[in-house]
Amino acid sequence: MKILIIKLSAIGDVIHTLPALNSLRNFYPHAHITWIVEEAALPLIRGHNSIDRIILSKRKKWIKKLLNPLARKKTLKEIYNFIKDIRDTRYDIIIDFHQLLKSGILVLLAKGVRKIGFDKGMPHMEESQIFLNEKIPPVSVEIHALKRNLMLLEAIGIPTKNIEYQISTDQNDEDNVMKLIHENKIKDGFVVLNPVAKWDSKLWQNHKWAQLADILIKNYNTCVIFSGSVDDYFLIEEIRGMMQEKAVNFAGKTSLKSLAILYSKAKIIITTDTGPMHLAAAIKTPVIALFGPTAPWRTGPFGLTHKIIRKSMSCSPCFKRICPYGHHNCMKSINVDDIQILLSKSTHQICSS
Repeated sequence: MKILIIKLSAIGDVIHTLPALNSLRNFYPHAHITWIVEEAALPLIRGHNSIDRIILSKRKKWIKKLLNPLARKKTLKEIYNFIKDIRDTRYDIIIDFHQLLKSGILVLLAKGVRKIGFDKGMPHMEESQIFLNEKIPPVSVEIHALKRNLMLLEAIGIPTKNIEYQISTDQNDEDNVMKLIHENKIKDGFVVLNPVAKWDSKLWQNHKWAQLADILIKNYNTCVIFSGSVDDYFLIEEIRGMMQEKAVNFAGKTSLKSLAILYSKAKIIITTDTGPMHLAAAIKTPVIALFGPTAPWRTGPFGLTHKIIRKSMSCSPCFKRICPYGHHNCMKSINVDDIQILLSKSTHQICSS
């Protein structure tokens, strides 16, 4: 049995597909499973016990390089080799979990007996169902993305009893995190704040992050770590500059896998709606997530231990990267007190205040 999974990005979407991967492995323990993925989410599946082969798409880099005459020849060769890798195996089952035009083209290129995905009727599919030869009746987009992936498998007779992620890490990841913790004299029971998101509409005000961090340090006697990518470093420095207390900025200092280890050691993660939110949920660290322009019932942190703060607005969820009205009220209406109230009621209290 040879199986091809297509789920290209983003971090949260790939994490939501891991339980389906493990269900496939449990049902076909001796199958050879290949996954096509893009670069940003590659670390999440590299070394995963349920995957035998990864085919890497560098789509975004290729598009940029094709515009450069000096890099075009080499880039075309890389694309040719990528297509060659896709077509070197005849798969028994190909599953398009992504179901956009870019994944549909890969389904078309791949050799397979059964090409499976949801039929027309779900938003944003970009007619990708035309590349399938086994079309599953669509389900409601209001169902959580993780569950929709499992429902796709169940529709073809693959049971999905347990939700398992199994994000793999190694000793180097552990050593890097422990070095950061020791160098910054971080004590146990720390809290991680993840304040940045790729969408401008998902951002919470910097001064509120600063106020929240000060309260956590003063009232809960805990250390606060800010996480983020290297691109988030200076924004987090702005937040720290507004604080009265001292917090630590780990932006750009952790890989995805070492971030998973950092989150696993934290008492709680407070975050915007972004990839690291899903990473924290996958390793079962309690999450408080701030939602505005998106729908937590569709793509929120999966699990009963996680909490959502969201204000009811007539314009939310709009699913827009930039607020169409320019006021950002769905995020601005969230107050630090909302988080404090949730912490006081939570069964995962940081410590006694």
